Amino acid sequence: MKRGSSGLSLVVAVNKPSGMSSHDVVNRCRRIFGERRVGHTGTLDPLASGVLPICVGPATRLDKYLTGHDKRYRVTMALGCETSTDDVMGEVIARGTVMPDLLDGSFADAYVAGFVGKHEQVPPRYSAIKIAGKKAYELARKGDEPELAPRSIEVYESRLVERVVVDDEVRWVIDFSVSKGTYIRALVRDMGRELGCRAYVSALERRLAGTLDLEDCVNLDTLEALGVNAAIDPVRVLGFRFAFADDYAKTIESGGKLSVRAVKLHEYGLYDRRENVCACTTSLSSSSQPPAPDELVSLIVENRLKAVYRFDAERNCFRPDCVFATPVVRHAVEFGGNVPSFSI
Repeated sequence: MKRGSSGLSLVVAVNKPSGMSSHDVVNRCRRIFGERRVGHTGTLDPLASGVLPICVGPATRLDKYLTGHDKRYRVTMALGCETSTDDVMGEVIARGTVMPDLLDGSFADAYVAGFVGKHEQVPPRYSAIKIAGKKAYELARKGDEPELAPRSIEVYESRLVERVVVDDEVRWVIDFSVSKGTYIRALVRDMGRELGCRAYVSALERRLAGTLDLEDCVNLDTLEALGVNAAIDPVRVLGFRFAFADDYAKTIESGGKLSVRAVKLHEYGLYDRRENVCACTTSLSSSSQPPAPDELVSLIVENRLKAVYRFDAERNCFRPDCVFATPVVRHAVEFGGNVPSFSI
């Protein structure tokens, strides 16, 4: 199918396989949907697998709201050497000694748990960070040594899941919950240096990105089979409070402001988000909290995401931040599909 404008506007969640780049996944989705405008919202290294949100058509404008979230990973840390890329894809550049303490489960548990907190992290040389207009990995491939400034990151959770000792190989499987901008490869590199043994990433899986987890995702073969019926609810993905705004559709279409009285905010109740529930259930509740300055809210018109508005506290009204000429669908059933909708 020739790629162009398909008329689609939707969000899907892909379980990216290891060995593919995020751009490879985007290209596959362009073929699946016959749509040129496709983008992901958070790069995964080729080695890594897991949660990769994909926006199709005008929904690509959601990108600015879906990047920079906290994330959760499961990483396998191989002890004993450091590589040029900080993962198994690179060449060995340094070796260390795996001391007896590192084979002790109690020591490993305590050390990994102690990594919780704020850190200054220097990103990997092989990263997409731009230096003077060029990506760091492009400079590294040419033999240059990119100078990367340290960044502040935070580890919210660090838990040893398993120790694997086979012959001379020692590996720790760790669950990390981290702030935006954290490089797991750099965490593992720094841990290996601190321990004196050196270390690299041998496997990595992203298990949560913002509000999306692995259970929301489909693999590429399943996506090929489902097509548009794999669409997930962008309102839930955004995680903003929301309002049903059918009565103000014309105002929103023209990019007009809305009064606080017009925007009756709702929020999610407690329920299994993978159940197929509709807007008439108790999963929806009115929100009693007034809007916060600069708060973003999702506006739903005809049960599609029509716009994202921002609260202007100085003028006590909501102003458009992003209005979709083609609203983003919330239900796979809109395409005639028969798979459960993840909508509220």
